Amino acid sequence: MVQLVTNTLLKLPKKVTIVSKLPLDDNATTTLLQWSTYDDMSHILTLEYSQKPSSRPVLSSSYTIRKALIRKHFLHRTFVNYVAKHPDSILVKAVPRTWSIELAFADELDELWSDELWELGQKLDESPQSTAVNWWILKPGMADRGMGIRLFHDKASLTKIFESFEDPDSDGEDEREERGSEDTGDSDNTGVAMSQLRHFVIQEYLPNPLLVDPSEAKISGAPEAPQAPTGVGRKFHLRAYCAASGALKLYLCPRILALFAPSPYSVPIVCETGPDDDEGRGGHIDLTPHLTNTSLQRDNVDIDGNVRLLDELIGCQVYPSSPDGPKRHLAPEDISNIVNQVAEILTETFQAALAMSVHFQPLPNVFEIFGADLLVTYNNQDDSLQVHILEMNAEPAIELTGKRLQWILDDFFQGVANVCVRPFLFHLDAIEDADETDWTVGETRYGLRKCLDVRVRGPAV
Repeated sequence: MVQLVTNTLLKLPKKVTIVSKLPLDDNATTTLLQWSTYDDMSHILTLEYSQKPSSRPVLSSSYTIRKALIRKHFLHRTFVNYVAKHPDSILVKAVPRTWSIELAFADELDELWSDELWELGQKLDESPQSTAVNWWILKPGMADRGMGIRLFHDKASLTKIFESFEDPDSDGEDEREERGSEDTGDSDNTGVAMSQLRHFVIQEYLPNPLLVDPSEAKISGAPEAPQAPTGVGRKFHLRAYCAASGALKLYLCPRILALFAPSPYSVPIVCETGPDDDEGRGGHIDLTPHLTNTSLQRDNVDIDGNVRLLDELIGCQVYPSSPDGPKRHLAPEDISNIVNQVAEILTETFQAALAMSVHFQPLPNVFEIFGADLLVTYNNQDDSLQVHILEMNAEPAIELTGKRLQWILDDFFQGVANVCVRPFLFHLDAIEDADETDWTVGETRYGLRKCLDVRVRGPAV
């Protein structure tokens, strides 16, 4: 990340001085760019300049308050409040059914079944006692990189998961509530301490994901890819990078990544026998066909083999979840449809966050890069594709893009520098050949597609 930012700044048309620590001098005439992690920057300087433009010019790479976007339980509330006022929003279809809960001990579930989780409890009680059950995903509200994600199908299995999370030696709240970065963990243990992560979301497991085989993707400069010998596709999710600037413009990198699960997809089933897992991961249920987060694939020596550009999937066969579904291949118009849906979903996600003014406060002298995780489902009855938003990540783990597609990050960061950084540092009213006054929403320049352009807080700095 540091090297990527450094290389980006060195490509700017004018020389900039790059330092590893915040300068201590009080030189009010020098423009300061803080392009660093949330914890390493001075938010006091950021707020000071946003409120008093006569002070030292400061541009920062992170909004101080943005929980409405990056915390799963806050994002759920953001969506609930927004769709209640905008019933025609694309988010009505794009957001999976979700419940947000807070608990410190597993036995608190008993009370939640008659309160916050009453509707979910009814659905679990109605599920047939067979392999064709409904599945749900549990996610800690303030964890990242796949930590604590579990799959369950009934009340008993959810209780077992929470029992495995209980940590009697820890009673503190998570201190990273605002930082929100995708931390790098060295341990293969994906369990979490419930007393430190009291907030959880329960999300519907979407049963009909779009399935393709990444080995069928035609990669430029590579030999002809073989067809899948098993005739079964793999589940994947989309990682879309976007940049928010000021208060507020939103830009999407249209080069979206497809991150694949390491194993061929199979419908989750309930097995009567099998070894138990002391972490409550659903016992003997193999999660590798279902969890597409590449952070969980540490044992896979070929991470690059599980990462593709969305555009590279053109021509790949669609493998329906049901064997009697129609046979078809992804066409260019399918990819265009997916990208357009992603742009619209992210636009309304940020509009929804703007309505949560306590938990998202954009400032005119800030820009920030986010990584959005989305899933595409395929309806083989009407041959339609639907994009669903799963979560938003601050300080996304960009290294998971892999070496082969590093150039995408180089181009994206250069675009962010041209659009968000360069005008501020060099006091430009407009970017050369890209005057903001005629850059319309939906248009792509500098490798960035403008998705949103609104004025919500003071004049642009």
